[in-house]
Amino acid sequence: MRYATVTTAEGPLYGIVTDDGFIALSPDFPQWQTLTDVIRAGALHDLARAATGRTVTHENGTFTHDIPLPDPGKILCVGVNFPDRNAEYKDGQDAPPNMSLFIRFAQSFTGHGQNLVRPPETPQLDYEGEIAVVIGKPGRRIPQSDAYDHIAAITLCNEGTLRDWVRHAKFNVTQGKNWDRSGAMGPWLIPFTHAAQLDDIRLTTHVNGELRQDDRTSRMLFPIRRQIEYISTFTTLHPGDIIVTGTPTGAGARFDPPRFLEPGDEIQVSAEGIGTLINGVEDEA
Repeated sequence: MRYATVTTAEGPLYGIVTDDGFIALSPDFPQWQTLTDVIRAGALHDLARAATGRTVTHENGTFTHDIPLPDPGKILCVGVNFPDRNAEYKDGQDAPPNMSLFIRFAQSFTGHGQNLVRPPETPQLDYEGEIAVVIGKPGRRIPQSDAYDHIAAITLCNEGTLRDWVRHAKFNVTQGKNWDRSGAMGPWLIPFTHAAQLDDIRLTTHVNGELRQDDRTSRMLFPIRRQIEYISTFTTLHPGDIIVTGTPTGAGARFDPPRFLEPGDEIQVSAEGIGTLINGVEDEA
């Protein structure tokens, strides 16, 4: 099942995406206003049952994608999490003992098929293809052996970054990571049911059809199990929280000269078993 949040002529809805269109299910579940509420209720299976035998309510072209969870909890992002990505820094250091983390706000993301927005303050909008996991079971100090039990679903992220703004201060990158609609998430949530969905899958990013990023989750410096263990040490993870798990080498800033995104570009982030997140680029009006 592919669970999504969309906007239609009737307003925002959640439901199931099929090859032919969208099956609206939110009218059947007034007790859950958003997919976030569904996740918190542990009720994705209820949506799946309700979709059985149903026909499309909205054909392709009659709806637009929003981020799957319009009102998530915490969004925590893992930085520098692939070997070649660490080498890009050219500081002579091996992989650090602990992961780098930063937070993003929901309004810094847009949905599948929408344009990333380049602000007038800087032209240095960059792409970062990533896999994101949605927490479905609360926990604190979660051991790695239990970590996957706390994941409800997985999705894709283009963790768009304004490169010069991540250097505006000495100790943080927050302002370069949180411009409105500078990144994207989606197109949908895929229920997480077994380890093979995350342990060793291919993640790629294409820009205008050119392969820019290509790696596998098995090469992460800090695997997703470790991410959940580490993060839950200092903060309780709750259903609806999202962990964005890290990007491979190949972002535009690492080319010589840099190859930042421009209006009209198209970015495709793909991962095995999840799908493809596609976005364009536009300048802020």
